[in-house]
Amino acid sequence: MKFLLFALAFIILFGGIFLFMRTSATTVILSPANDVLGATEVPLSNPLVATGTTTSAATFAVANPASSHCDVPAQPQLANPPNVVKAIYLTGWSAGSAAKMMSVINLIKSTELNAVVIDIKDYSGYVSYAMDIPGVEASGAEGQIHIACMNGVLKELHDNGIYVIGRITDFQDPVLAKAHPEWAMHNKTTGAVWTDKSGLSWMDPAEQPVRDYIASIAKDAFSRGFDEVNFDYVRFASDGSIGNITYPAWDGKTPMASVIASYFAFLRQSFAGERISADLFGLSTVNNDDLGIGQVIQSAYENFDYVSPMVYPSHYATGFLGYKYPAAYPYQVIAYSLQHGLAKLLAMGTPANASSTVSSLRGASFDLGRIPSTKLRPWLQDFNLGPAGAPGTVYTASMVEQEKQAVYDTLNTATSSAYYGGWMLWDAANNYTIGALDPKN
Repeated sequence: MKFLLFALAFIILFGGIFLFMRTSATTVILSPANDVLGATEVPLSNPLVATGTTTSAATFAVANPASSHCDVPAQPQLANPPNVVKAIYLTGWSAGSAAKMMSVINLIKSTELNAVVIDIKDYSGYVSYAMDIPGVEASGAEGQIHIACMNGVLKELHDNGIYVIGRITDFQDPVLAKAHPEWAMHNKTTGAVWTDKSGLSWMDPAEQPVRDYIASIAKDAFSRGFDEVNFDYVRFASDGSIGNITYPAWDGKTPMASVIASYFAFLRQSFAGERISADLFGLSTVNNDDLGIGQVIQSAYENFDYVSPMVYPSHYATGFLGYKYPAAYPYQVIAYSLQHGLAKLLAMGTPANASSTVSSLRGASFDLGRIPSTKLRPWLQDFNLGPAGAPGTVYTASMVEQEKQAVYDTLNTATSSAYYGGWMLWDAANNYTIGALDPKN
């Protein structure tokens, strides 16, 4: 009898420990900070804000897959989308956590923020929620579902007046490369699927089935009620043994810029009437080439409602603007980049100026003589990066505020406001600096 009581007590104790471990575990978020890989442990209960009118976890009914909220139908898009978007980025992990989303909504309701960017398909190739798309299911991309009830998440966000952007990592896709190696970049030496220095596989941007696959995911997002879809990694690979790549579709002669421009045009044609945006390297605002990856900002201007250069000061090389540590000068770096990005946009309205702007590009073709109706909406840095102790390695509230001010001083002026679309904050761990955000008016 004593043995049975002891065994029962042991089972109860062990079960309690196991339950505690399950409920207090941290979520490991692996996310490419727009081409900077990061791995950060983030507690699911990590609060972002605790002020103002709050949304409780009980009312945010998305965590339980068995919840009736999983049966919420597709949602209408936000009736009155903001003219100026101020957003934060969220991984699928975060968007699938009721506690995290509760804190995100409370943060937005108490600050100047009005939008979120949620991963639909991230760098891993996995999609964040189950989709009724045969090609996606067959590829294995539904192998790591993080958001049980996507429609419920959209409803809760829209009910709180929050604009929702879905983010798709395009041509970096290990899952699709495994399912369809015939569409992927290959190693010319070994014949195997090529991988970059982070060990990730890439798809050939010229391969039409790949473009169709990405478009099918975006179409699903719009059908559910996403207000906008954001396309990232819209380029050729940028690191690793680039010279050792063979392509199944790209002929190696057509300029990369033309290949990516044709992809941009494909997206615009596929989603006429919908709001779409593209993320580009920050240097696309300054350089007059395609950066060796096919990205030319004028091509994006022609085809997207919003163009989002990733003007993270930490990503600019030593010597940029004469600074040893550009990250320590957020205002100067971002203002300079956006001034040049805006100048390239305005120059498209004057054929003579526009042609000189792109004279160094092989195969570049723009509809000169008009200014596209796009808006600039840059990604801003709210993360730490760089050598320990170096200036600009740790990003403070003051530095994020300087980034915002550079955007305002460059784009939100009497002469440029027509091309100003707001800004978005990036942190791979989804922990944002509250002190850098203005309170809600």
